[in-house]
Amino acid sequence: MKTFMLRKEDVVTKWYLIDAEGKTLGSVATKAAHILRGKHKVTYTPHINCGDAVIIINASKVKLTGDKLNKKIYYNHSGFPGGLRERTAKEMKEKYPVEMVERAVKGMLPKGPLGRDMFRKLYVFEGAEHNHEAQKPEKIEL
Repeated sequence: MKTFMLRKEDVVTKWYLIDAEGKTLGSVATKAAHILRGKHKVTYTPHINCGDAVIIINASKVKLTGDKLNKKIYYNHSGFPGGLRERTAKEMKEKYPVEMVERAVKGMLPKGPLGRDMFRKLYVFEGAEHNHEAQKPEKIEL
């Protein structure tokens, strides 16, 4: 018996909607990364971008457990000497909630061209409104 390998041409992409309101950041990111990779499908093939598109709404209402709001730090570096910028999770949640969720999901995807391709199928919105109603996304409960 031969092992089934999905071809790039045969991939069918569905759309899923995740409401992050009141959910922890890790559980939302884990579920999104799982769907983006395509591991929920029977036809999962590791070297093919066979995942589905994910829309995450209410990113500003995501929860962090413990004292992560004050202790977790996000780092950026401009590439120039002295260009290190630090932000706490509280600051990120208030000013950049979309980036905070995107970073959590991106860290769970493979590194390299395949992971970047999967990340392009992620759409994060700060509020409950999104502009992908035409794709008829299927709502997922966590």
